[in-house]
Amino acid sequence: MNLDTLIGKLVQYFNKEMLQFPERPSYTPLPDPDTSRPYLLYLHIPYCQVLCPFCSFHRVQFKESAATRYFRCLRSEIEQVSDRGYRFDEVYFGGGTPTVLPGELIETIELLKSRHGINTISVETNPDDLRNGDLRPLKEAGVSRLSVGVQSFDDTLLKEMDRYEKYGSGDQVREALERIAGCFDTLNVDMIFNFPHQTRESLERDLEILAREIVVDQVSFYPLMNVDGKDKSLERAMGKVGYSREREFYELIVERLLDAGYTRNSAWCFSRKPGMFDEYIVDREEYVGLGSGSFSYLRGSLYSSTFSIGEYRRYVESGKTGTVFRQDLNTRDQKRYYMMMELFGGTLDKRAAAKRFGGDLGLWREFTALQMIGAIRDRGDTLELTERGQYLWVVMMREFFAGVNRLREKMRHTLPDAARRAGDM
Repeated sequence: MNLDTLIGKLVQYFNKEMLQFPERPSYTPLPDPDTSRPYLLYLHIPYCQVLCPFCSFHRVQFKESAATRYFRCLRSEIEQVSDRGYRFDEVYFGGGTPTVLPGELIETIELLKSRHGINTISVETNPDDLRNGDLRPLKEAGVSRLSVGVQSFDDTLLKEMDRYEKYGSGDQVREALERIAGCFDTLNVDMIFNFPHQTRESLERDLEILAREIVVDQVSFYPLMNVDGKDKSLERAMGKVGYSREREFYELIVERLLDAGYTRNSAWCFSRKPGMFDEYIVDREEYVGLGSGSFSYLRGSLYSSTFSIGEYRRYVESGKTGTVFRQDLNTRDQKRYYMMMELFGGTLDKRAAAKRFGGDLGLWREFTALQMIGAIRDRGDTLELTERGQYLWVVMMREFFAGVNRLREKMRHTLPDAARRAGDM
């Protein structure tokens, strides 16, 4: 077993300890807020026009009437937590595809701006909204970061993903990105690497487009994440996932993007200028997630909303949030989580960690092992990932998020069969 595989196995073990929720969901209120400070807010919109085979996020097929009712419930849930004293200064709309109903999205943004001092707003979208929609209203509503799920410009891979017919060819997506360059403070492109049939030449072409041919502010290059329960459908659509080329592909991505003037915000996010980026968990330890299938991390506990959209509506329409699971992390797991997320951003500030936990982190075994394998270096007041550590953190975070996705799969299986088949509409 090589080192990369061993690191992945250790994170899988950590996931089993940390990501445990009760078998039976039941209403679980969020804790009272710390009213002295604002929180980051994540809002989940689970509707998509295309259900991509590689995606394990909570999503269902778009139906306009159901999505309209969902947005209304989401605004009601926002009102509830606002009335409890939660304040927000930053919001991420994820999914799914938050832009499936632009009018409802904008109405939700306007509610947030009327209730909170929102400084930055990030919204995910897909390429067809760039080609067919008018994005000016989103800019006028205050959206500062638009994140476009491109995944690849390779037409063969786009066809395997079932995205070619709906979202257009790689050339069409590139042209759409060129047209909106400069419209938002930050234009992010989400990409994936290590597809089973992806070649080095295909990846080099993707990198050439991003480095030389179009001007985007940010690129998030995620490794393909294999998830129990998704393996067979993913394998049927795209081939068997392996990791023998992952390091080679990652090193190529880093080399080409850094050479093109990008800087590394996290192990897999690269930016041309300062701004928001997808991994808000690096900058904000605590966050509130609202909407069906969202997660919150507050006061050392992980919370999850119901994955049943029908149940979510019933909770919210009865005056409750959709939260139905809570997992309390012990002190050591809280410290490990803190270490993993901080170093994902490249550095860990020892003084900030001591302030956060009232003393030294105490993870001497973990830090000693990481130094012995050359993953981190001690800079006195900070710990810093080495170049070798950057890839090891890709492995760790790939396995961590795969664990979260396995948890999503598990919780989806708590839904009745009829609800899963019908998208719980």
